[in-house]
Amino acid sequence: MKIEPFKLERYFAKYEFSTKYLISSSDCDGYSLDYILGCADKEELELWNNLKFGYTDSAGSEFLRKSIAAQYSSIKTDEILVMSPGEANFILMNVLLEPGDEVVCMAPAYQSLYQVAKSLGAKINWWKFDKTTGAYDSAALRDIVTQKTKLLIVNFPHNPTGFIPGREELDKIIEIARENNVIILSDEMYHQLVHNEADNIPPMCDLYENAVSLWGMAKSFGLAGLRFGWLASHRKDLLEKIAAFKDYLSICNNAAGEVLSFIALNHKEKFINPNIEKIIRNKKLFSEFAIRHSELVEFIRPKAGSTAFVKLKIETPALDYCEELVKQTGIMMVPSEMFEYGDSHVRIGFGRENFGEALLVWEKYIKQE
Repeated sequence: MKIEPFKLERYFAKYEFSTKYLISSSDCDGYSLDYILGCADKEELELWNNLKFGYTDSAGSEFLRKSIAAQYSSIKTDEILVMSPGEANFILMNVLLEPGDEVVCMAPAYQSLYQVAKSLGAKINWWKFDKTTGAYDSAALRDIVTQKTKLLIVNFPHNPTGFIPGREELDKIIEIARENNVIILSDEMYHQLVHNEADNIPPMCDLYENAVSLWGMAKSFGLAGLRFGWLASHRKDLLEKIAAFKDYLSICNNAAGEVLSFIALNHKEKFINPNIEKIIRNKKLFSEFAIRHSELVEFIRPKAGSTAFVKLKIETPALDYCEELVKQTGIMMVPSEMFEYGDSHVRIGFGRENFGEALLVWEKYIKQE
């Protein structure tokens, strides 16, 4: 299979480790090893101290899958498969899709959610957000999903808009999928990153027998460098095919990452809650910035996740603006061209500690223009 370059990741590769301000990152500042181990209890520390770097269970070690299963209401340990999130998405598409299959995906979207399917020869139909409200309407989805649809790809909380549906709307999405016997791949990498607890929604795999939920340590937990995630589903037949395909890729997970993920899962409030607090604080700062510079940006406040999709009220393409901004100020912003979604938006990420400082630098740049 030949696949197109990952535009967003190639853009990050260009600037991520050479510029001062990452104002578009979807992950939060990473936690240190000392912090993780400082959260561990005696038994968890013993597991870490006795760690050996042999092969691990290809599905994920039993102790880790037990902690993962505890995050769900209906999922058992044999309904979980642990691997890198990107690997999980890649393999699922490969075992499920054939050329000509119809796939429905949200737009804009993280490129890997649709590019693998597209490269396999699938036909992509887009479920687009309302540019006025920032919402994804289930009524519009009903007109897109048909009996020919094989896979529906959703991402809640959504990257980049920060949209999350209410429970009633979520049930409508599932109803549409069930009526058409459609498998749902639910990218839940930002699960539980809700700015108000009342807006939280259950994992899709707990609500729909034909859903596969993807979660991991990168976004909610602030542990992107672990490269750990998992699939959870009642579709054991799919998980078995994915496990067999995984033998040609990573084979198994790294032993240290399993233990560190285990600790973080067992003490998730110490990882997720500080990230939520930081996101809310930075969202407030950006809201104030957007009011001061309403001539430049149009901001729809997200209810969840760590990002927002912000419209730039300029005549030049967003890519050109971002390139000049990073050159002049050291502020990296991701333009909507990297999402293959027009040229008038940028993604703003609220998960970094120096976000407020970056806004001040951006504001100085605006005044100099």
